[in-house]
Amino acid sequence: MVITIVLRVRAFRMKCGKSSGAASARRLLMPARETEAIILKTFPLGEADRLVSFLGRTSGRVRGVASGARRLKNRYGSTLEVLSHVQLWYVERETRELVRIQQADLLESFHKAQSDYSLSTGLAVISEISELILPEHEVSEPMFRLILLAVREIERTGDWNLPLSYFAFWTVRLGGWLPRFDRCVVCETRFGAKPAFYDAHQPGLFCEKCRRPGMKPLHIEARNLAERFAGERLDRIEYQKPMQASARELREAALDWIEHHIERRLMTRELLEST
Repeated sequence: MVITIVLRVRAFRMKCGKSSGAASARRLLMPARETEAIILKTFPLGEADRLVSFLGRTSGRVRGVASGARRLKNRYGSTLEVLSHVQLWYVERETRELVRIQQADLLESFHKAQSDYSLSTGLAVISEISELILPEHEVSEPMFRLILLAVREIERTGDWNLPLSYFAFWTVRLGGWLPRFDRCVVCETRFGAKPAFYDAHQPGLFCEKCRRPGMKPLHIEARNLAERFAGERLDRIEYQKPMQASARELREAALDWIEHHIERRLMTRELLEST
């Protein structure tokens, strides 16, 4: 009787061991996923690795580990620079929050913008906003295209003023936070050529009569620029010096709305103001 029980226990253990081994093999042999991606942020991890946050075109925002990426000689090269456009392969495991990045091939380099301090501050704002507003594992084709369009124009023009204003405006619009630009939210009076007023903590735009203390103006030039942004691609809008004030005014309003909805101050905004 004792011998029979022992034999059954051994058989059960062997069966469990085989089952566990098969499961481990499946995890090890899990095929790599491939996606076109934009590198949002990277962080040092240990002595040799990097923690990478990327927006995959087919995977949404994902965080993963790039082993050995901090070593002087590594297989990633410049592919993990902020906002680089890459083709990326990674392995995902059910029991782990972070994926394992296996390979990254550079599709598009933005070296001029990445290596210039003034231009890189504009990239940093785009990076921070994208990291904070995009949910993990949620595909967002409009945001993917918007980020690429804005970064390409910063690289092409050597100026972040118009691209960043366009990016901030469309981020607010895609988020569903954009107020009506033609009339007062309280009395519905049309603004016409008069300035509108806003406060990020108050929904909508206000006319002169309904405005409250501390509200900031949004002049007709900035509202007209918003209409252009809504109807034209960024790379088809020629940036002219007279647009500078209205682009800044619209950008500041959009950044205020973004900060209100993420409930925190953008750290990179201070760098932007210093340049």
